[in-house]
Amino acid sequence: MTPHELLALGELTVRGQVREASNAVLYCTVEYEGVSAACVYKPIAGERPLWDFPDGTLAQREVAAYELSEAMGWGLVPPTVLRDGPYGEGMVQLWVEVSEEADAEQRLLALVEGEEPGEGWKAVGFADVGAEGEGRTALLVHADDVRLRRLAVLDAVINNGDRKGGHLLPAADGRLYAIDHGVTFNADDKLRTLLWGWAGEPLPEEALAALRRLSDDLAEDRPLAARLAELITPAEIHALRARVADLLRTGRHREPSGRWPAIPWPPV
Repeated sequence: MTPHELLALGELTVRGQVREASNAVLYCTVEYEGVSAACVYKPIAGERPLWDFPDGTLAQREVAAYELSEAMGWGLVPPTVLRDGPYGEGMVQLWVEVSEEADAEQRLLALVEGEEPGEGWKAVGFADVGAEGEGRTALLVHADDVRLRRLAVLDAVINNGDRKGGHLLPAADGRLYAIDHGVTFNADDKLRTLLWGWAGEPLPEEALAALRRLSDDLAEDRPLAARLAELITPAEIHALRARVADLLRTGRHREPSGRWPAIPWPPV
């Protein structure tokens, strides 16, 4: 049984609530034919409306982000399904356990003194870290890590408007997962992320190959396009195709537009 089948077919039992979330996020277990796992359930009924995302739901966009991650072959988003649950239809996603050891060993973000990121790190920008009135700043950096680089490409594809440090989950097995993709796929450019370290640099060949496959899979007669049509609007699908085509045309990582803050707040 695959995790996707377990999430889609299993019985959901609510065990608790993630209270710091801005929308309803319920911690659950799911069980089917003797197999069980922990998961997150985000019912649509618990979503707060967003004026700049008037169409569809957060849950649908979370599932669409998973579908794109799978299509690109990188498995960056935990298995995610759209299904009925105790509080109505919502997104159900496999829970990723992050051990303290994995978090320490796979450090992905840091604040450093000076103006250079140092070996193995990429600069994002300067951050005010002093007490009020002190004016102390430090350089915010992220790891020069192939997993983060793939995620930077995925975020540019899905037009992620909120890639924060807390959305990065390094698992004990060495894999990196990313969560919270409710504000994605807008037809307007909304990209805000911490992962600007490669901005303007040439895309690696593996990214270009994944984008070429994705471009083919987004053709109107392909299953992926049909699946996305169930989750996001025609205008959002058109904009998605345009973003993929633009990345292939330029062959480079996205750069900040300069028209709005490029880094989400708070960043972590």
